[in-house]
Amino acid sequence: MPFYQRGDVRIHYREVGSGFPLMLIAGGGLNSNISYFSGRSPFNPIEEFKSEYRCIAMDLRNANGGESSGPLEIERPWDAYSDDQLGLMDHLGIDRFLAIGFCIGGPMIWNLLKRAPGRIVAAVLAQPSGFRPEMPDLFYTNNITGWGPPLCARRPDLSMDTVDKFLNRMYRANPDFVFTVSRDFVRSCPTPILVLPDDVPAHPYAVAIESAQLAPNSQVSLYPWQDTKKTIDQAVRHVRSFLRAHTPAAAPMSSSTSH
Repeated sequence: MPFYQRGDVRIHYREVGSGFPLMLIAGGGLNSNISYFSGRSPFNPIEEFKSEYRCIAMDLRNANGGESSGPLEIERPWDAYSDDQLGLMDHLGIDRFLAIGFCIGGPMIWNLLKRAPGRIVAAVLAQPSGFRPEMPDLFYTNNITGWGPPLCARRPDLSMDTVDKFLNRMYRANPDFVFTVSRDFVRSCPTPILVLPDDVPAHPYAVAIESAQLAPNSQVSLYPWQDTKKTIDQAVRHVRSFLRAHTPAAAPMSSSTSH
């Protein structure tokens, strides 16, 4: 699998299939990496959609278990990840694309919609992460224990003090809703959205439903959908029909006439 390099950032990515570009953001929080799709994901979007789309997945910068690396940008954590995602698409010569984001991919897609309006044609938010008021430190605690220590162990240039500052900025500076955008932004966002709700501590059902209610061009899939193969298959069919409905038609081929 190839790498995309930009300065001191090195992003490991994978391309499978052909057709209109489809960005895939794996779950797993800050340990989001390509292997999630074949192990922990409710369904594997690469296998499901590679026959119709040019599927593009990547290891998140500094994900344990992945091969991407770069600095911890303390003052702009969410935007640094968006830089990597948009930079990869630029590197591949892709302007507009579809997107599916699991877990942390939910807030990341909202940030991409804010950063690069018009580039994402339509997006699927599966098991989206969100802020849960009764567990305000959930993401900080999970990452300061499960992400930071192994990262520092393999990266002697990083310290737990830096990790602490990074996570404070990422999850405590704007502890509300989907972390990356406001309700007013979601309310004004015209991009078609499909939400596949979950309801575990890191994926609050209330936030998933509220975002779908606020977004003016949204759909919600069945819930619960991860309990059986039958309901997972139903959810995948909904995702497929949603993507097909919003995939731009191929540009007509130019023709010339000989005289």
